[in-house]
Amino acid sequence: MKSDLKIAQEAKLLPINEIAAKLGIDQQYIEQYGEYKAKINYNMLTEQNLEPQGKLILVTAINPTPAGEGKTTTSVGLGDALHSLGKKVAIALREPSMGPVFGIKGGAAGGGYAQVVPMEDINLHFTGDMHAITAANNLLAALIDNHIHQGNELGIDQRQITWKRALDMNDRQLRFVIDGLGGRSNGVPREDGFDITVASEIMAILCLANDLDDLKQRLRRIIVGYSYERKPITAGDLKAEGAMAAILKDALKPNLVQTLEGTPAFVHGGPFANIAHGCNSIMATKMALSLADYVVTEAGFGADLGAEKFLNIKCRLAGLKPAAVVIVATVRALKLHGGARLEDLAEENLEALVRGMPNLIKHIENIKEHFRLPAVVAINRFPSDTDQELALVEKECQKLGVNVCLSEVWAKGGLGGQDLAKEVLRVIDEEENNFSFTYADQLSLPEKIKEIAVNIYGADDVEFTSEAMRALKRYQRLGFSNLPVCMAKTQYSFSDDPKKLGRPSGFKITVRNVRISAGAGFVVALTGEIMTMPGLPKKPAAELIDVDAQGRITGLF
Repeated sequence: MKSDLKIAQEAKLLPINEIAAKLGIDQQYIEQYGEYKAKINYNMLTEQNLEPQGKLILVTAINPTPAGEGKTTTSVGLGDALHSLGKKVAIALREPSMGPVFGIKGGAAGGGYAQVVPMEDINLHFTGDMHAITAANNLLAALIDNHIHQGNELGIDQRQITWKRALDMNDRQLRFVIDGLGGRSNGVPREDGFDITVASEIMAILCLANDLDDLKQRLRRIIVGYSYERKPITAGDLKAEGAMAAILKDALKPNLVQTLEGTPAFVHGGPFANIAHGCNSIMATKMALSLADYVVTEAGFGADLGAEKFLNIKCRLAGLKPAAVVIVATVRALKLHGGARLEDLAEENLEALVRGMPNLIKHIENIKEHFRLPAVVAINRFPSDTDQELALVEKECQKLGVNVCLSEVWAKGGLGGQDLAKEVLRVIDEEENNFSFTYADQLSLPEKIKEIAVNIYGADDVEFTSEAMRALKRYQRLGFSNLPVCMAKTQYSFSDDPKKLGRPSGFKITVRNVRISAGAGFVVALTGEIMTMPGLPKKPAAELIDVDAQGRITGLF
């Protein structure tokens, strides 16, 4: 099998104007970045009175494992399959971060014959959105320290500055730094640190903003720290929102590309699914829903993180209602959840599969019974999967009234996803959709956290550290009780312990601290050890990447 990069480089792409024409986008709203990618001006939505009319299909997955699940690949392949069936479809995905691209996780453009292209551009600089977010983040950081250096009129307590600098790269060395050294003219020394750009609140804000004015208001509300009197200091207090919005005005415009089969794809925004809500932008989703009859989107990590946040945060804030949910799983990953060793996954192991199935079953229960949405299970098929293993998965899922479809889009593109596409269309047309949230707005923040932990994770209870309780009382006092909750938790387990695979029981979730993302509009509950600045592995993917004399990249997956 050819590498993903080789497949992408050999593909014959359509000019981006032709892709835009498939969605009926007028030339005046297309801002080209070369021949195969473009930004679409958001003014199109208001000037042409466009409203979201399409049906939204969410692709999520079981808890991720080193065996791989193929969520993005399935999303792209499902979009191509719907397109091949004659449906007017668009795909809406997140942008990759360069940190994982050069680290170990890889990119986020799909794989095999189910990719969005141009693959190299999307995984690297693309249209510069990540750079703009980085610059806006660091402008705010510079304004904070300059304000202190110039006399500190706001009385900012240097020990309570919560805003960090950002870099779109994995660099553990920058997690904790001391800056402002070198004497009075070089600033005021203090402890500081860096987040990876996709963990910046500005990324979350960009993805949740409905328009440029909303973006500016959200930027103004960012809390960067506290005064000596313990009053919140905002970006608005520093008069930063206008300049930040100026940096971000083009980044707010959704990016349009295509799949290998010429299906239109909006790739825009990419917040961390641990520390933020892990979904592409509201702007891109609404634009896709206004131009296509069916829109395939995805949420980060497993359904307990990405789908939960998509449904409880993004849908709540944007007024969206999914038409169906696809839950991606692999036999290999389920066997790993059942205790099989990574090196033995190619061997048939029905016992391990039986033990691992409860992980998938819990995700199905959450989508079907808790969120009350139609669901389909997509098995991303590997050559080592046996007929007996596949039959076992199908039998167990059908007990819950959910059909299983094999997805072979990695090897066959849209043709390998037609059965899945037909089943998705069927459940949209035939099954009940009584979408509901996990919690009501009026519940207290601790009650919202407990609702998620008990109902979605299956925890017995939630324990709050004294630090977390102090933070919750502060945010309640400041009037943030009505905000949704964004859980920062390991993606590998329903619990806050990444080693508890499958469907653990008899556990409690410990909330060690709580942070406010006032601009994004949610409260972040921190559990376990969540890194907002990853490090590189012992053998980074960067070591394999090169470019020849003609500018052709090699080694990128």
